[in-house]
Amino acid sequence: MLLTVPGLLDQAQLEKIHQVLAAAPCVDGKLTAGFAAARVKDNLELRADPARMKLLIRILMASLGHHETFRFGALPHRVADPIFACYRPGMTYGDHVDDPIMGSTGPRLRSDIAMTIFLNRPETYDGGELAIRTSFGEKQFKLPAGDAVIYPASSLHRVTPVTQGERLVALTWVQSYVRDPAQRELLYELNLAREKLLKEAPEEETTGYLDRCYVNLLRMWAEV
Repeated sequence: MLLTVPGLLDQAQLEKIHQVLAAAPCVDGKLTAGFAAARVKDNLELRADPARMKLLIRILMASLGHHETFRFGALPHRVADPIFACYRPGMTYGDHVDDPIMGSTGPRLRSDIAMTIFLNRPETYDGGELAIRTSFGEKQFKLPAGDAVIYPASSLHRVTPVTQGERLVALTWVQSYVRDPAQRELLYELNLAREKLLKEAPEEETTGYLDRCYVNLLRMWAEV
């Protein structure tokens, strides 16, 4: 399931992140890539500084924990410490699949879901689309600042070359309570209907049936 997460970060949070990143040194992004990905990766990443990263992680995790689209779409069990990446003119990231195990600087986790959070306005840079290969063809994303997209980490994906300006993103990975992406998609859509009925017709018998179906499917499929 490809799912956009609108308004994950507000303007004040974006401004604070930009302030922190502006004073931060960067390193070659290949340092955090696996052997295969390093051959096609050309970007810069924030050098891991404990004080800066603690502040940035606090901003992101607070937003993730309160955003319903993320919580019900990802069903997060563990979330990796984020990576902050910068793409300048000529930089790109070729076709790759993310590593199955993440968390070199934090808790180790299985990467069921990848998440890209866009940190600057799309009109400030040319190129830099996140392109994800799906069974229905390639889908490209270049979202407003503060918006995010989540997608299976097993997907073949790339970042198209930046030709002008600077692309800033935060990246993280999620181990979901529900490993299977088809099951997560079904639960997400079922919950949309469930939430609507719980608000509009809480006393209806069919609302109770749907609520129990969602809860018991989650119980059946979840891994803790």
